Amino acid sequence: MGKATVFRHTDLQVLACQILSGAGLSQDHADTVARDLVHADLRGLASHGVSRLPMYVERIRRGVVNPRPKVTIAPRTTAVSLVDGDDGMGFIAAHAAMDEATRLASDSGIGLVGVRRSTHFGMGALYALQAIEQGYVSLVFTNSSPALAMHGGRTAFLGAAPLAAGIPGGKYPPYVMDMSMTVIARGKIRLAAMRGEPIAEGLALDSEGRATTDAADAFEGVCLPFGGVKGSVLATLMDLMSGVLTGANFGGDVKSLYFDHSEPQNLGHLFFAFRPDLFMALEDFEGRMDCFYERIKTLPRAVGCDEILLPGEPEQRCHAQRARDGIPITDNVVADLKKLASETGAAFPRMTDGCVA
Repeated sequence: MGKATVFRHTDLQVLACQILSGAGLSQDHADTVARDLVHADLRGLASHGVSRLPMYVERIRRGVVNPRPKVTIAPRTTAVSLVDGDDGMGFIAAHAAMDEATRLASDSGIGLVGVRRSTHFGMGALYALQAIEQGYVSLVFTNSSPALAMHGGRTAFLGAAPLAAGIPGGKYPPYVMDMSMTVIARGKIRLAAMRGEPIAEGLALDSEGRATTDAADAFEGVCLPFGGVKGSVLATLMDLMSGVLTGANFGGDVKSLYFDHSEPQNLGHLFFAFRPDLFMALEDFEGRMDCFYERIKTLPRAVGCDEILLPGEPEQRCHAQRARDGIPITDNVVADLKKLASETGAAFPRMTDGCVA
């Protein structure tokens, strides 16, 4: 990371909320999206944090994101519902969908909720954590605009296809997994391009299908799936489950978040929630989770490894540290935020001096 300024997370959240409300979102929706973006920055996922604000505001201004959506929920069975996001911010539809999934699970044991007519919903871990806070196990699927090729292809067809999952813990931290099917998240390539930094080999191809370490060329080209054909197969599953099944766009039809302002994305998501006490008493489940955690922590470590961490632990620790010490925001993103603040009438916060991250 280049030169950066440290912001208190509360100041950053107020700024993001004011920018979003200035762009046309209701106060409640602006609060939600701002909180979610800063949550990503707190967890160290800058690619899904406040750096996304210029892009979101631009899409609102161009009329391809509805700033005042009327999100609707239609029951399908006793355990299944469908959410229509009305082309609004994906965060709003996704939170409503997970709330509905956990409500269904409270009665039926399991809840399944599809979403269509949505947009980019940020960090997938948001919704796994939402379910964990309510005491539920969850799976979160989404499709996205074309970012990677089918195995053997050279043009973007599949989305990065994030997958998130959450399992509540006992006395130890929960399991929180959030990953895309690309070797590296496309948002991280975007940040490298913004900073003028190269990327490592083996992450992406340029628009001509050639391997590249130039982040700008990679961003205009295609990401490579992790694990070769296996990553491509999983990305295909995400598109089928989130797009084909829900009635959303699929198969390369999801509009680019960055380059296509011709019409709304019509993104699809799928949320599973179920009670952790379906097969045993909750106390027994929590004890088994604690046992699993302790076994992981006492495994023999590889040379050079100080500690074995479970998915979600590094982000949880980063969250605690940044909530205490502040969030570093690189100078190029600070400049974007100042510009947006000026355009939307938001009050730019006083910055902590002299911090370089």
